[in-house]
Amino acid sequence: MKDLSNENVIHIKDEKLEYLQFRKLLEYKDVVSHAYALGLDVGFKTTTINQKPATLERLELAKNSYKKLCSSIESDYAHIVQANQSHTDIIKIVDAKINKDEPDFSLAEEGIEDGLITNKKNFMLATTNADCILLLFFDPVKKVIANTHSGWRGTLQRISVKTVQKMIKEFGCHTQDIICCICPSIRKCHFEVDKDVKDMFQNEFCDIEENKFMDIQENKEKTIHITDFIEEKIENTKWNIDTVLINKILLQKEGLKPENIVDSGICSVCNSDIVHSYRMEKKNYNTETAIIELK
Repeated sequence: MKDLSNENVIHIKDEKLEYLQFRKLLEYKDVVSHAYALGLDVGFKTTTINQKPATLERLELAKNSYKKLCSSIESDYAHIVQANQSHTDIIKIVDAKINKDEPDFSLAEEGIEDGLITNKKNFMLATTNADCILLLFFDPVKKVIANTHSGWRGTLQRISVKTVQKMIKEFGCHTQDIICCICPSIRKCHFEVDKDVKDMFQNEFCDIEENKFMDIQENKEKTIHITDFIEEKIENTKWNIDTVLINKILLQKEGLKPENIVDSGICSVCNSDIVHSYRMEKKNYNTETAIIELK
């Protein structure tokens, strides 16, 4: 049986349910609860305002999956507030729920957002992915959490940095206190793009060239070059992009401590037998969820 545990994450197997937890966040388990689901029998794909409505059967299956996960980490399923993701840079502050005894997800009246922030207890912030990056933020000093979906479009819009900036502006957080945990996602080894996407990344992130970056894994400081995150795969036709590295560089540049940027190091495509991957599952893909809540 595959075990994805490493120095940064623990792979929990609870009967038929499997999920990851970050060792760094478990240091604060009396304050915050969290999990990243792994290949549940039913994915978390539900309706958003940009999609056709999910069938009642699909919604019921998704609810049951959330119930299993919440029960396993001893959290209340009714606390869930799920982002209506649409690859934007919109980040919402969560301070109230619409449904009292049911999760708030797939609510058209709530609008679109790809990031959620709160400093209130009993709000379980949820995002979903199938290759995109999900980022769990926690400030243990100000007791603020955030959950952000950053696909390649979100990365281009620097939504990870905008999340940090909103935590600072709205809740008085300090960058040196903020922890960011990077969930499983597609990695450079499989994120292959055409020239149009490569050009967008090259143009957007030319400003981080020559920046200093502390590589925790290698325990040394590096000077960033564009070839560190954009690699030519097939001459003038295909490139591989490291969106995870880009987010790490951006967060360090914003002021997060290198040791507080905690990467699961898990590629969703390499581990598609246990982690849902859009690139592998195609149009019939399912999605995982990342959840985080203040106790």
